[in-house]
Amino acid sequence: MVKSPPTTTVSHESETDGVGSRLRQRRLALRLTLRQVAESTGLSEGFLSQLERGVHSGSIATLQKVAAALKLEVGDLFTLPDNKPAVRRFTDQRGFSFGVMGRKLRLTPKQFNHLEAFIGVFEAGGSTGVEPYSHGESEELLLIVSGEVEVTVGETVHRLGPLDSITYMSSEPHRVREAGNDTATVLWAIAPPSY
Repeated sequence: MVKSPPTTTVSHESETDGVGSRLRQRRLALRLTLRQVAESTGLSEGFLSQLERGVHSGSIATLQKVAAALKLEVGDLFTLPDNKPAVRRFTDQRGFSFGVMGRKLRLTPKQFNHLEAFIGVFEAGGSTGVEPYSHGESEELLLIVSGEVEVTVGETVHRLGPLDSITYMSSEPHRVREAGNDTATVLWAIAPPSY
């Protein structure tokens, strides 16, 4: 008896199909509707739907608008997710200036759809800013790694020390301030991403 050769599946997904499916994945992860993305980009819902399905590939200018609405860079649309563990050494990362006498470092890749995490370092007296701020509609966890901070959420002020944590919605005005007259290090975990 002659055996048939094993069947193989060939993927016909083009780069534009990959971009479309990446856009859809990201939009859904951020809990955005086509209408919301259309409103923020000035593009029609129908065109965005066709872009997500790979019917249209979109110009670079169009992809820039859509990526910005989804809190991505255009290059992120062409980067395939790498599910391999990625080690990042904190001492190798500069981060960026944040708030008053603070520095923030992204720990998760920008392409993550469901979680983003940051380390924040505040010098003595440093804070996220003079006024409370809000961003997105995400769930947020703040863990104090070292030092002491005051966390204001809404009208309530909480004083937290090492390994204390607090959860809140990122849409609620909040502020973090170093409170021990020394350096404080904190960890933010936000889901879905809102930066």
